[in-house]
Parts: sequence; C-alpha cells; structure tokens
Amino acid sequence: MINKYTLDNGLRIVTEKIGYVKSASIGIWVNVGSNNENDETNGLSHFIEHMLFKGTKNRRANEIAEEVDNIGGQMNAFTSKECTCFYVKVLDENIVEAVDILSDMFFNSLFKQEEIDKEISVVIEEIKMYEDSPEDLVHDKLTEIIFNESPMAYNILGTEKNLKTFTTEKVLSYMNDKYSPHNTVIAVAGSFDEELFVNLIKEKFSKWQNKFVEHVDKDSRYERKVVGINKDLEQLHVCIGNKTIGRHHEDYHSLLVLNNIFGGTMSSRIFQEVRENRGLVYSIYSFVSNYSNSGIFSIYAGMSYDQVEEAIRTVLKQMVSMKNSEITMKEFNRAKQQIKGNYILGLESTSSRMSAIGRRELLFNEILYPEEVINSINNVKLEDVIKVANELFDIDKLSITFTGNLNKHKGIEEIINKVLGEKYEN
Repeated sequence: MINKYTLDNGLRIVTEKIGYVKSASIGIWVNVGSNNENDETNGLSHFIEHMLFKGTKNRRANEIAEEVDNIGGQMNAFTSKECTCFYVKVLDENIVEAVDILSDMFFNSLFKQEEIDKEISVVIEEIKMYEDSPEDLVHDKLTEIIFNESPMAYNILGTEKNLKTFTTEKVLSYMNDKYSPHNTVIAVAGSFDEELFVNLIKEKFSKWQNKFVEHVDKDSRYERKVVGINKDLEQLHVCIGNKTIGRHHEDYHSLLVLNNIFGGTMSSRIFQEVRENRGLVYSIYSFVSNYSNSGIFSIYAGMSYDQVEEAIRTVLKQMVSMKNSEITMKEFNRAKQQIKGNYILGLESTSSRMSAIGRRELLFNEILYPEEVINSINNVKLEDVIKVANELFDIDKLSITFTGNLNKHKGIEEIINKVLGEKYEN
C-alpha cells in the first residue's frame, strides 16, 4: 500500500511498507536538475549535491560519514537532468538517526568557500574522467545535438570554466532560488512505523517556508548532425540517435518494447546481427532516455576504423526491417516478457521501490502501482511498435556522433554521410 501526505507548506511525503524486509530506504527528491540551469549556473545542481556531504552546523564531513557507518547505513546522492536525490538506506531500527542526518545535511550545510574550492577540483576530475570515456563522450555530444539550445542539452557536471566561478554566495543563492517544499518529495519504502516517520518529517521539515519556483520547459528545434571528436583511440566509438517521446506519451511502453527488440538485450536484433553474425563490433546496444516531455533513442557501438561503413549500414538495414513490419511474434512476446521481468526484479529492493514512488510523485504528481505498469506493457500491440519504428527510424533525421583518432583515420565523416545517403527503402 502506497500512502501520500502533504504538509501545510506543500512538501509531499510518499510511503510504501514492505512487510518482509528489515530495512528502509529514505530519499529527499528535489525537482531541480541541469534543465533548471543557464549558461552561468550550469553544473550548480550537481555541485550542491556534492556540497551537502561537506559538513553542517552540527557535523563535520567525516562525522556525517562515521555516523552513517555507525548505524550500518548506506548514504549517497545523484543529480539528473530533472531532479536531485539525497538518500539513505538503514535498518528499520535506525530510521530516526537517518532522518536526523539527512535533514541536518539538507538544512544546515555550511558551504564554506574552502570546501567549495576543494570540491571544484574534485568535480573537474570527475569531468576529466568522463571525457576519458569515449562511450560517455559520444553520448553527451549526441545529447547536445538532440536538445540543441534547450537547457536539457547541458552536461549535468557543468564545465570547468563555470565551476571555477562557484562561491558560497552563488551556491546559496541558487539553492535558495530553486529548492522549495512544493517541488520536493520525501519518499520511504521498507519496514517503518508510518505514524512515527510522518511525524519525524513534520518535525524536521514543517518550518521550511514555501516559495514559488518557476520551471521553464524550453524545447528547441532538432536538426540532425554528424559530429566527430578527435581522440587518440584504438577504436572508433559511434552513437546514432534521434529525438523521441517523453514518459507520459501514449507510445512510451511501445517504445520500450521496440528498444528491447532492436538493441536492448543480448538477444536483440543489432547485437545478434552486427556482433554475433557479422563480427563487426565488440560492444553494441540501444537504449532510451525518456524525460517528462521528450527523450533520446540512441545506439552505441565500438568498432575498428575499417568496420564503420558495414557496421552502420547493417544497423540502418535493421531499422528498415522493423519499419517494414518484419518483427516476429516470438521476438515481440519475448521483449514484453523481458521488460516485465526486469521491472519486477528491479522492485525487489527497498532502494528501487523508494526511487520508483519518489521519482514518479516528484515529476508527474502521481503514483503508479506495479499492476498498472504491467498492464500497460501487456496492452502494447505489435502494430504499436511498428508505428513507433516508422516515426523513430527516419534515416534522414538520425544524428551520429563519433570519436577516435581522426587525424590518422581520415574520411570517417565522409564514410558515415555516404552510408546515411544510401537508399534503404523503395
């Protein structure tokens, strides 16, 4: 049973009891991510996530870590394009201590300039780590193209240039502007006393004053591009993608089924044809990143430089095959079963259950029960998947990003454009 409470200041609490566990996961979800930023503030949402672990009026940074360890808990946080989450998982007997630590970090963090300066260096190293990962690099570049001038195009980590402008005043100003009870949800799942938990949250959060925070969902016109990034690499890394629908769209579950058939698993079309049958790549897969109002469908592959033409051509042929309704009932039913299985298995931990109810309430102001999700997957028809394929697999709208040693292996962009320009359909 999932319950929802709303405090007088607008803060929402969602709870789900799981009777067979002895732990609870608690998360503070704030509807603030990189899509709330601008050119000057890009990276601040993620930076604040880091800074909440750097000491409060009541606890030094090492004491936060020690107290969580003392109760055998696990604490972490993450930032996405649409939200920031601070969470802890503890034994049910330690919920009071866990809420106290979380609320102290949330309201009493010091944001000392000396700690900010140190953390700037840490995040710059994090940026460099991602830049050294060609797989992440081509995905990020594709995101920039798909979302163009929208804030959704921003890198969640920010830029080195921006990070070096962060001060105590700038961090506090952004947090005061963007964090509010009305755009925050506290979620708990697992074993807990419901009345005790709700009263704890009231005690810690009811004095937090509400204010209006404007959310601008700025979209931009997508224009397909082919973009290469020069890196001294032994392989060529390629990402192929198109803009797609958001999570609330009626075709959302049909898109998930399409992705599973096309490249979401080891039994998928492109894994079997491009890797197993033809041996053109070592790694290849497709995935969807869906947000509130839009998303990205993308395919990643790593290959030898001399395999790029045939590998991309084979992927495009598989797209056309699906558009032409060449999908068997066997692979269609297998895809739906895999999605249902992965979904249910993913709900077997208190952390994932907390995430499911917290994220859904935060972004869509609703709770979906597992039975509703399963029914939505069951209701997907083969013709729904073919319809999405015809909308998504428009070769004239596909963008491609790639990275590798382009100085040594010249002409890669010309090869890609040549393959994109070939005729695949009558």
